[in-house]
Amino acid sequence: MSNMSEVFASPFFGIALSILAFWLGTLIQKKLKSVIFNPLLIAILLTSAVLLVFDIPYESYNEGGAVINMFLTPATACLAVSIYTKIQILKKNSIPILAGCTVGSLASMGSVWLLCRLFALDDAMTASLIPKSITTPIAMGVCEAHGGIVPVTVIAVIFTGILGSILAPFLIRLFRVEDSMTAGLAIGACSHAVGTSRALELGETEGAMSGLAIGVCGIITVLVSMVLLP
Repeated sequence: MSNMSEVFASPFFGIALSILAFWLGTLIQKKLKSVIFNPLLIAILLTSAVLLVFDIPYESYNEGGAVINMFLTPATACLAVSIYTKIQILKKNSIPILAGCTVGSLASMGSVWLLCRLFALDDAMTASLIPKSITTPIAMGVCEAHGGIVPVTVIAVIFTGILGSILAPFLIRLFRVEDSMTAGLAIGACSHAVGTSRALELGETEGAMSGLAIGVCGIITVLVSMVLLP
């Protein structure tokens, strides 16, 4: 038993479990061919099940999970490559892009703030939920700066991203969004990197604009949170 505890406490256990769970999630999605079976969601469920069944403390798993978390920021920064390939679109439509991202960020933050007031949630919970639509590294920074609860923020960001990646294609068809730039910005503004992975499947322009929206909306959220949050 002590040997197993040492294995679970090793950083390699958390890394291996995370990679295996996501790999299985990808296989399941390819097999069932449905966006409902999101690889990230399946990976979360599988990882949680393993930790619960074998009674493994989260702290032990996170020894390796924290290593993976370190790659979040550079992975997000790599989206700049796809943005650079569409630099001409960015130059030509800089004002509409900025306006769209601003409206998207304000709509997201404003709706969360109003709902938190409606349900009488405290300042800590409000600060945790406000940055739900931006990428995890920035969202965690906003949360910590305003006294929020980081695990709640991470869960909210993941849930928002998964929901966005599932619903984005349907909503684009429902509202008859035919412009690739508009579709990409909408996906990135509401569902950050997880949604961007879905946008890349829709097209190169959609992926590039979604990646751009992540950065622009992140900056806007940081600035607006200084006004909305204490």
